Amino acid sequence: MQLLVDLFGYLSIILHGVTIVGQAISVGSVLFLVFLARPRAWMIGATGTAVITDTVRIARWAMVGLIAGEMATTVMQLAVLVTTTGLELAGAIGADFAVAGLVKIIVALMLFSLLALRDTTASSVLLVLGSAAVLAAGTLTTHAVARVESREILLAATFVHQFGAAIWIGGIPAFIAALRRGGDSAAWRMVGARFSSMCVIGVVAIMASATVLAVWYIGSVAASYGTAYGVMTGAKGAMFVALLLLGVGNFRLIRSLRPHRDTSITRLRRFAEVEIGIGLTLFFAAASLTSVPPGVDLTQDRVTFHEIVERNTPVWPRFESPDHDALALPALQAKLDAEAAATAQKPQAAFVPGGGLLPDRNAADIAWSEYNHHWAGLFVIAIALLAMLNQAGLRAARHWPVMFFGLAAFLFLRSDPETWPMGDISFLDSLRDVEVLQHRFFVVLLICFAIFEWRVRLGHVRARWMTLVFPLLTAIGGAALLTHSHAIANVKEQLLIELTHTPLALAGAAAGWARWLELRLDSGRGQRIAGWVWPVCFLLVGLFLLSYREA
Repeated sequence: MQLLVDLFGYLSIILHGVTIVGQAISVGSVLFLVFLARPRAWMIGATGTAVITDTVRIARWAMVGLIAGEMATTVMQLAVLVTTTGLELAGAIGADFAVAGLVKIIVALMLFSLLALRDTTASSVLLVLGSAAVLAAGTLTTHAVARVESREILLAATFVHQFGAAIWIGGIPAFIAALRRGGDSAAWRMVGARFSSMCVIGVVAIMASATVLAVWYIGSVAASYGTAYGVMTGAKGAMFVALLLLGVGNFRLIRSLRPHRDTSITRLRRFAEVEIGIGLTLFFAAASLTSVPPGVDLTQDRVTFHEIVERNTPVWPRFESPDHDALALPALQAKLDAEAAATAQKPQAAFVPGGGLLPDRNAADIAWSEYNHHWAGLFVIAIALLAMLNQAGLRAARHWPVMFFGLAAFLFLRSDPETWPMGDISFLDSLRDVEVLQHRFFVVLLICFAIFEWRVRLGHVRARWMTLVFPLLTAIGGAALLTHSHAIANVKEQLLIELTHTPLALAGAAAGWARWLELRLDSGRGQRIAGWVWPVCFLLVGLFLLSYREA
């Protein structure tokens, strides 16, 4: 139970992200079914019934994810609440988050059952009402509930925001499944036009509600870059723009379809795949917003524009590491060991992972971290340049994924010097610390990058899905970096560091989905452009790392 309390903050973001994804796809699939798949089934011809079946299947699986995520979130929050406050379980169940979670679970179960009914007219009305109830329950777990002023406005804006995300991004999986069924291009032009209209409604809903929420939750330009809430909102805005560009591209493709059976809709499908990928990343960014206070509430410890410019002014990278013994924790541990030896007592641990206290840091720790980032930047730049050479036709450069093994080993050894193998904290005990756990996750990702992409470059992969592991994990890594946090007591310093990680996350996500497009598109200009975009994104990541500073 104590371990759960230790990891609560990070786990709550991940589980909340899963819940948001399940909620959006559940509601989006239901709306796709009610307003497109059923009414337009006759236009698609023989595949109309199959499209309905696919949409129902997607909705039901999404509801399983929603129910599982909401149950896990509610149980974890109740366990932490009971453990930390001493409340009885019966009293804790009456908390707002528990009631909202229970309502969402019950309604999702009802929707799951309704999707099996054959009476389409009656169930369509109930499905829409149930979807509205799910969104309403989801609204009751957001910042809007805790507001005193303009609470009704914020609740309404949050509801509209979630509705817009559901009808647009949440409906894309059903649209992709429908496109896979093929059929007459004239029919798909009508279906695509209908879905585009639904997406326009979603875009308008998101933009209108986002404006309201930004005014109330951020409040000023200074808070938009000087607080964690403002920075994460900016990251969401960047991804929203990318989604809009993809949506415009799909809209133009739909309009270009002609009533001929041989017209290809492959490009439309591939863009839609990337749309849902970026959309899911955006959902996890939204989940991370729930862990930080609105920018308007953080009037102290804001980062000023001058501090951002000063911190990001280029300086020569640090390529010389301080001694391990000079770091704060090893130095403190050595002092405690000496005191214990003098009194013949068992030495006290300088730092206990998950103990609720942040580790001490000194100038050597800052230098150690900068050294790690700068050398990691050199690794990534080398990977990017070799990938570009390989892209240009240099066969000898095809072994560039091997560089990921070196980067993984470097980070495993140096990212957390207080833990094994360099420090006194054992490997298993170190996993109680959220920051260490995240670092280990990124090391595993790098090893997977190397294994799968190297095999792809050598032509040793027979199953097509294996070629997609690298781009998918790259995109996941970018999304995970958006939720990455640092154990630093100084709020300003923590935000200044996380400001440098946001562009890394966005560039990583862009690299992953560009590589995905390169692999999934048919040969042509789009594939060639995507083939150069992702190594350029890697180069940007390397340059960002090379300019990283903590002081």
